[in-house]
Amino acid sequence: MKKINLKNLADMIIFAMLGTIMFISKILMEVLPNVHFLGMLTMVYTIVYRKKALIPIYVYVFINGLYAGFSPWWIPYLYLWAILWAATMLLPKNMSKKTAVPVYAAVCAAHGLLFGTLYAPAQALMFHLNFKAMIAWIIAGIPFDLIHALGNLATGLLIVPLSEALRKVHSPKSAK
Repeated sequence: MKKINLKNLADMIIFAMLGTIMFISKILMEVLPNVHFLGMLTMVYTIVYRKKALIPIYVYVFINGLYAGFSPWWIPYLYLWAILWAATMLLPKNMSKKTAVPVYAAVCAAHGLLFGTLYAPAQALMFHLNFKAMIAWIIAGIPFDLIHALGNLATGLLIVPLSEALRKVHSPKSAK
């Protein structure tokens, strides 16, 4: 019989919980359209877990599809959060807090601002929109993207303290 690796099991449980936290936070924030903690949590998980952050991110994407249906709106979620993950991975790891706070908030806000534009190619392909119609769709969504960007900017200010807290919780030995 194969022995169970407890560290891998613990990581699986933690990542499942983190993905579920993303989903629950989205549901709780639906009273404020386009304002949520998803961008901030994506960046926090990426800062702390690096490549493994894709696990809770895609747990969230999958749960969201289960809850709301694997409809055409869901398909762009397969790449939208990976773009923010990749942007975060490209940032320097050892930024000072003074630099990290505005940089992380700006990246998070930029993702919110560009969300509709990043979503548009999938919409155009799925709904047979030509380039002109896709641009019109992007322009029509600008007010929502602005709200999204402002929400992400505000929540982005929490990235540094939350990533520090998650590091301490996840690695108690390094918190000394």
